[in-house]
Amino acid sequence: MADIEIIDNGILIATLRGELDNHEANRIRTHISSSIFSGQVRSVIWNLEGLGFMDSAGIGLILGRMRDLVPVDGETLILNPSSTMEKIFNFSGLGSNIRRCTVDQAIGEIGGVLHEK
Repeated sequence: MADIEIIDNGILIATLRGELDNHEANRIRTHISSSIFSGQVRSVIWNLEGLGFMDSAGIGLILGRMRDLVPVDGETLILNPSSTMEKIFNFSGLGSNIRRCTVDQAIGEIGGVLHEK
């Protein structure tokens, strides 16, 4: 299950819970990509605190949305993945995008004055 919300400053928060399979990843991909391409979104925060399982479709989901954000110099943060998921993200080159923090703290990091976006 996924809750997707776009807040001020074009930050999209995707809160994932339970298990992320290929079908759900495709649904989320369509929603987020269309929001990015329409100009509504410039950054994505993936809150994985409640996600119990994610396969390669989940990695592809996140990597693909990062690619979608390149033209707008967008940012991606991955919050609170399980230890197993964190290892997979590190192997995938996404370790620098992982944060152990609240959504509000991540919003502050992405939307902070230093980024001027």
